[in-house]
Amino acid sequence: MLDVSSKDITEGSLGRALAFLSVPIVAQQLALVAQQVIDVFWIGRLGEDQVAAVGLVMPLLGLFAAGTMAVFLGGQIVVSQRVGADDLPGSRRAAFHALVGAGVVGLLLAGVVNAFALDITQLFQPGDRVAQLGAIYLGTMVLSYTFSGMSDAMEAAFVGSGDSRTPLVVNLVAIVVNVVLDPILMFGMWRFDAYGIAGAAYATLVAYAVGLLIALGVALSGRGGFTLTRNAVGIDVDEFRALLDVGAPKAAQESGRQIARLVMVSIISVTGGGAALAAYTVGARISTVAFVPAIGLGSAGTTLVGQNLGADRPDRATRATWLGVGVGAVGVGVLGIVQWFVPGFLAEVFVPGIEGETLEYTIAYLQILALGYWALGAIYTVEAGFNGAGRTSISMYSTMLQYWTVRIPVAAVLAFGLGYGAHGPFWAVTVSNVVAAVGLCAYFRYSTDNGMLDRAATSSCGADAAD
Repeated sequence: MLDVSSKDITEGSLGRALAFLSVPIVAQQLALVAQQVIDVFWIGRLGEDQVAAVGLVMPLLGLFAAGTMAVFLGGQIVVSQRVGADDLPGSRRAAFHALVGAGVVGLLLAGVVNAFALDITQLFQPGDRVAQLGAIYLGTMVLSYTFSGMSDAMEAAFVGSGDSRTPLVVNLVAIVVNVVLDPILMFGMWRFDAYGIAGAAYATLVAYAVGLLIALGVALSGRGGFTLTRNAVGIDVDEFRALLDVGAPKAAQESGRQIARLVMVSIISVTGGGAALAAYTVGARISTVAFVPAIGLGSAGTTLVGQNLGADRPDRATRATWLGVGVGAVGVGVLGIVQWFVPGFLAEVFVPGIEGETLEYTIAYLQILALGYWALGAIYTVEAGFNGAGRTSISMYSTMLQYWTVRIPVAAVLAFGLGYGAHGPFWAVTVSNVVAAVGLCAYFRYSTDNGMLDRAATSSCGADAAD
């Protein structure tokens, strides 16, 4: 069930291939969101300061994770193209180098961040208590992202080869571990002390480590859709270069996005204080549910596009992209409609007893976000067309424009110039999402009309022939 071979991807029904690849990824992402929801659920019982601390730290973690993202996303793209061209030894080399690269980058970042965690959180002037709680959470979470990045590298290899079920299993096990450990380590049970917000980070670290061990075990055993063999082991600078050629723009894209989010956090903190920052945190967590289907479709679409280009089928790569865009925009848009009508209920679920200004901000943000959910569905899926072709720089430039020429300026003007306060950044998020969706879709149409995917297919086939 849900098996998709390389032949299915390059010759069979695109709808079937997209569904069979994306369903496990969506299920995996929903499970990850459930993990985040449960984290906030328990953290919300510690207090609003703890929720605000997580909201402060999450963009920082996204920024620090950009390095490992460059490696494992580069791995997925290179693996998918080489599998499409029947270069299995090359795909295994790419996966091994992605695994090593993610581990090295993650450990270096963990060392630096832990040395300056409190200094980093204090830069945003969230208040002494929120800064201290944020530093505690940040130090452990950035270390856990080392294990997460290495696990993602292996999972990307599975997805790139057409196996999206194994990453689902890996993540489900890791999430169960996290969910079980969360209350035990946060509030103290059995022989464990109560670690508070640090307990949530400890639970995540252990869960990611378990997920990495399982992913490696499956790859080495050959029981999944991708096998890591002894012949793939070795260090080749050219392999790292191949990964970074397509992955580095994604790192820059994610860095630009997360730095912009930190600016947004600063604007929100200045104009609305802890109440608005807590609302922003809750809204960010809930909105992850909305773009989970788009992330799954986008990841599956990247594999479809990459393998079809490797097989010299640019026409199918184009159709796969537009199919994903249509499904993503409609599906995520429906979730936005639901959120518009029940924002208060969602806020209460995340932070029991939420009231006053915090509740008002949260309801407003959830309804404003809902208006642009269809755009989120289009953004993640149309980017698959560019990413699968190795044109990750397009997504990078789009994100830079979305955040730095639309979101930040609009947020600043509305918040400070027009007196919208913290509501200004809320509106800026939705406006920038809509502008990005329309712009990306228009540019993909222009690019394909001018032969972008044809050139990518020729380049991919030529590189494989040279190998």
